[in-house]
Amino acid sequence: MLNYPSDIVDFCSNLGINNPEFFDKCNDLKNLLIEENKKYNLTRIVDDIDFWNKHIADSLSILKYFKEFFKKGITVADVGCGAGFPSLVLALALPESKVTAIDSIGKKTSFVKLSSEKLGLKNLSVITGRARELKCMKECDIVTARAVGEPLKIFKETSTWLSKTGKLIIYRSVTETVTELKTLQTQFKHDYFQWQKTEDFTLPNGSMRTFLYCTKR
Repeated sequence: MLNYPSDIVDFCSNLGINNPEFFDKCNDLKNLLIEENKKYNLTRIVDDIDFWNKHIADSLSILKYFKEFFKKGITVADVGCGAGFPSLVLALALPESKVTAIDSIGKKTSFVKLSSEKLGLKNLSVITGRARELKCMKECDIVTARAVGEPLKIFKETSTWLSKTGKLIIYRSVTETVTELKTLQTQFKHDYFQWQKTEDFTLPNGSMRTFLYCTKR
């Protein structure tokens, strides 16, 4: 294992991810991302420090409050996966999970497929398409969305994918959630679904993060 940022290693370890191979694979992913980003724009974040903070630590932060990710065979659908964050990172960290990465932009899903092959991921599948068009999605334990769309829109497009005990979990900035949560709780007050949020917490780079999540009553 090479020398990786100690704050990132500590953060990941506290989340339950401390396998040296994970960090080595993430480093391989970083190098692949930098190389492919020269050919076509995949992400603005290729700086070494930003990569570990904004791609790796942030992607994994979902494990802080949702321990069901560690359940063997758990199925996860990542909507608007972009260049594979969090889907690639979760698949690397949780080899016994089954992750599906979904995005409508072909160059991004092509990169996720390439990365999956290069990293030897057997637990990641990739779909190119818009969430609202995917009527044949199988039931998922968890649907995630990071840096894409408004919560209500994501819910409308993916709620039918959730299993009976499934959760829709959306990465949000702290400033967005106060108004959003009140609106969602009011709208779904007498509905089959209920909305909640986690505590606000700090990522290694000092930025704040929280999660909005929806479950069936």
